[in-house]
Amino acid sequence: MTFCIFVTAPRLAPSGVDLLAQANARVIYLQDGNSAEEVEHIMATEPVDAVISRTVALSAKAIASCPTLKVISKHGVGVSNIDVEAATARGIPVYVTPGANAQSVAEMTLGLMFAAARRIAWMDSELHAGRWSRVQDGIELQGRTLALVGFGQIGQRVAAAALAIGMQVVAFDPALAQSSNPAVRLLGSFEELLGHADVLSLHVPLNKHTRGMLGAEQIAKLPRGAIVVNTARGEVIDEAALIDALKTGQLYAAGLDTMHEEPLPAGHPLTRLPNVVLTPHVGGSTPAALAGMASGAARNVLGWLQGQPADAAACVNGQVLA
Repeated sequence: MTFCIFVTAPRLAPSGVDLLAQANARVIYLQDGNSAEEVEHIMATEPVDAVISRTVALSAKAIASCPTLKVISKHGVGVSNIDVEAATARGIPVYVTPGANAQSVAEMTLGLMFAAARRIAWMDSELHAGRWSRVQDGIELQGRTLALVGFGQIGQRVAAAALAIGMQVVAFDPALAQSSNPAVRLLGSFEELLGHADVLSLHVPLNKHTRGMLGAEQIAKLPRGAIVVNTARGEVIDEAALIDALKTGQLYAAGLDTMHEEPLPAGHPLTRLPNVVLTPHVGGSTPAALAGMASGAARNVLGWLQGQPADAAACVNGQVLA
């Protein structure tokens, strides 16, 4: 039997393409990588058996319009762009690829933290512009406290590196009863965590509990001159409050791989702040991570279609498996 697999992006890493080819699957790619309308059109007009979802929205309308749809896999772990409720209502499992991009995101987190602490991006831009601007006001991180919101595979990797350079590490994760690393102290609440955070790093999914979790009230509880790093989702931060705190000096700097609006519009207030380091949501987009996510997503959908489901722990709406 030939399966029809829809990849909501213009391409997929060869590791995933090869698995789909071995299964003799027909693969449809999105021509415009940002078009939710094109996704809806393809879902309504093609006999799609499975979707490998990248970053563009997979709406309730798209899911409802495709009677042949049987399974969805996220190319990654964040499912905020997928209407999981609509899939669940139809009994369609939604899988993720946990751990596939954890190392890449962890390394991006560390890169943003170092760049923000030492103003690397600003000095680089100054030298490229022909100015020898030798600022000497960077923050030395040894002895400072890194506070992690979320202590899964990414947070654990970030913690190990931070401990190696002499930082103290605390974390808050409501899903954990104890720390997997004896050198990392788990705190009982997000509010308690804030007061310790010389560097606050966010590693949470976007949901009703985390949307806007870091607002003006929470930023005010951080030590003055703290650094905020976000490689999770832009919407977990109140962006206006963040910008205000960066202007007033409540925050020393921020390193952001994710923003509210992506692509970030030209002239956005964040682009005009010299104490912000920005990257275009590529924390999990190294070739190694893309290969892992592509093969993982392909195995997820093919496993379901061929009657050999992936590990139930990788299904975000496990109730449909019953």
